[in-house]
Amino acid sequence: MIVLKEIVYKVAIEAVKGSTEIAVNKIEFDSRKIEANDVFVAIRGTVSNGHDFIEKAISLGATAIVCDTLPEVTVTGITYIQVKDTNSALAFMASNYYDNPSSKLRLVGITGTNGKTTIASLLYQLFKKAGYKVGLLSTVKIMVDTIEYKATHTTPDSLTINHYLNEMIEMGCEYCFMEVSSHGVHQKRTEGLQFEGGVFTNLSHDHLDYHPTFAEYRDVKKSFFDHLPKSAFALTNVDDKNGSVMLQNTNARKLTYALKSYANYKAQILENQLSGLLLKINENEVWVKLIGTFNAYNLLAIYGTAVELGLENLEVLRLLSELESVSGRFQFIVSDEKITAIVDYAHTPDALENVLKTINDIRTKNEQLITVVGCGGDRDKAKRPIMANIATQMSDKVIITSDNPRTENPSTIIAEMEAGVEPQNFKKSLSIEDRKQAIKTACQLANANDIILIAGKGHETYQEIQGIRYDFDDMKTVKEFLQQMNK
Repeated sequence: MIVLKEIVYKVAIEAVKGSTEIAVNKIEFDSRKIEANDVFVAIRGTVSNGHDFIEKAISLGATAIVCDTLPEVTVTGITYIQVKDTNSALAFMASNYYDNPSSKLRLVGITGTNGKTTIASLLYQLFKKAGYKVGLLSTVKIMVDTIEYKATHTTPDSLTINHYLNEMIEMGCEYCFMEVSSHGVHQKRTEGLQFEGGVFTNLSHDHLDYHPTFAEYRDVKKSFFDHLPKSAFALTNVDDKNGSVMLQNTNARKLTYALKSYANYKAQILENQLSGLLLKINENEVWVKLIGTFNAYNLLAIYGTAVELGLENLEVLRLLSELESVSGRFQFIVSDEKITAIVDYAHTPDALENVLKTINDIRTKNEQLITVVGCGGDRDKAKRPIMANIATQMSDKVIITSDNPRTENPSTIIAEMEAGVEPQNFKKSLSIEDRKQAIKTACQLANANDIILIAGKGHETYQEIQGIRYDFDDMKTVKEFLQQMNK
């Protein structure tokens, strides 16, 4: 039990009805989880409004209600706290409840359209190799040192974030690397957290189903850096046209990385092969197992972050050379028939273009590049024709298929993608709604030395159709079909 007034410290309170001296059990924003003496925080979500469930929360035993609008009828003996913003209140309350765990380790947030998962996951890997106890909050998984938990969101809710940060403290973790999504920043999930550093990767067309304009999407990302303290560092990719924008109003120490521009951390690609990259980073050469220009940027961000956190330059280079690619990020296998299959999470126009450019830079052009690609349902529709156009321009054959159709009709999504295929590329493309059949067809079309790219789902092990998640793994599926061809 904890005294209510202790967990509302730093919350922007507008009115209080009742006593804040009461002892409470825990904080909940889902009324179904309420137990005796809990605090219920009424969140206005995109689907439901927590204010509609205040009565239910009280009936289940809640003794304190945090809301942005007081109910017309209040219950005697219940404490009501009216706040300016319940999302923000929840963030500060969660942090206070767990005794501000983010202040007890070195927390770094990574934001941008592409590269967040790779950078966060490889920083976790690098610091583990350096001998530290480390935490990870990512799209793919949550790690509390060596204990793995399943991730449900890129940036979890405030209670979940602080719960895991607290577990990390209890496990003796010294560092935590965290993906910071635009949704997470916009919904105030990162408020109340003490960051030692922020990293910006890049900005391109994504999440315009959630943000009404690209400018708002950019400004939400920027607000993460605006709120960094003086004691933190802000490391940004200045080759991206929005990179310098991120630093405009930050109080943090401003640092840059780039391949093309003048920067604090500069890299040059000396060799780019399917087996890896030879990079020159700030005058030192290093061979790494990851490939492609986009990974050169990711590795440079990792190098800069590690050095800013106090690791020695040459030690960081040695550790970079040992890093393995992240699940679903340019993962590839080569079959006995010498067909290369690459699985990548590329689900934005920019990410797809980067992956295809990487493949085209490495290939001899004597082989076919066959791309399997789809777009998710209930998400930004504007990118659908763009994705198909990029795929058909940069591949020899393209199979347009389903991704996660969610509640949309997959044939409608495919038709919207097909609209982006230019007339000269019609012959290159075909559409197969069933993703498994699309991958099978790609394998059947491939000959020795050909390359198959399966884009969009990466690490995901499911396909979501009409609210139901079915088991589906791109890498497992392509492996099975290529093995069948070998028999």
